[in-house]
Amino acid sequence: MSPVLVTGGSGYLATRVIADLLRGGAEVRATVRSLDREAQIREAVRRGGADDAGLDLVVASLTDDDGWRGAASGVEEVFHLASPMIQATDPDEVVVPARDGALRVLRAARDAGTRRVVLTSSFAAIGYSPKPVRDYTEEDWTNPATPGLAAYPLSKTVAERAAWDFVEREGGDTELVVINPTWIAGPTLTTEARSSLQLFLGMLTGVIPAVPRQRFGIADVRDVAELHVRAMATPEAAGKRYLALADGPTMTFLDVANTLRAHLGALAEKVPTAEVPGEEPAPLVIHNERAKRELGFAPRPAETTIVETAESLRDLGMLGNGEAQRRP
Repeated sequence: MSPVLVTGGSGYLATRVIADLLRGGAEVRATVRSLDREAQIREAVRRGGADDAGLDLVVASLTDDDGWRGAASGVEEVFHLASPMIQATDPDEVVVPARDGALRVLRAARDAGTRRVVLTSSFAAIGYSPKPVRDYTEEDWTNPATPGLAAYPLSKTVAERAAWDFVEREGGDTELVVINPTWIAGPTLTTEARSSLQLFLGMLTGVIPAVPRQRFGIADVRDVAELHVRAMATPEAAGKRYLALADGPTMTFLDVANTLRAHLGALAEKVPTAEVPGEEPAPLVIHNERAKRELGFAPRPAETTIVETAESLRDLGMLGNGEAQRRP
């Protein structure tokens, strides 16, 4: 059996995907920018219940051609999860590596005769342009020319568009499937807080006195990882996008804070109770029916995701003395 390639192997979502693949019997080759943190990555994968003996780490960067041909050699399946998550004053610092990195991965996959690439995009590539009614499906696209569009949603939109264009024009027999998660939360396997975990840490430790006014969908990292694996295995998924989020209404950060307070007792005593001043976020509907119907997507309740995110941070000792506290 040929190895499966996962890019961005040290990440919050990638470590979940790697653990799922290893538990399913696959041999996994994962790209990292440096081998300096190999021990931590292997520990994270073991934390996910997998034997890391089947994991091979190789060096390849989104910003450099070196390493990608070797990484993709002999690989029939590629999960492209790597994408820059930096705060940048110049959007090109995020957009260029996201776009060019996706193209490097796709080119290497095509040249290696890879059957399918599953690419992690984002709801940011779907729902960050104004609509009279904010109701979104996979048919929607964020317009890169949207005034005030931040670097991250711009990068996800540009990179995903470039990926579809490449596969259509130059992809050969390599298929593409795209997963578009909403805001990803859920228990972490790593001890490095990135993305949504930073906000959870800020709320739980009292660093954030008031939460932003924003409405969004929430997706459990475990469900998103499983959806990637299902997208790779389902023949009919080729050429499609899939939104990933929990069932039910979309949420605000105050809803997240209130959920933490309602379920975690003393662990959530520093969680803010107020929002920053501003207008109430407009209603927002995001549809996950395609993923449920075609891929068997069965997401966890958002409440479970929120509570278990906080508990994982506590259990990994990422809240200071919070690990000594227990859920009531």
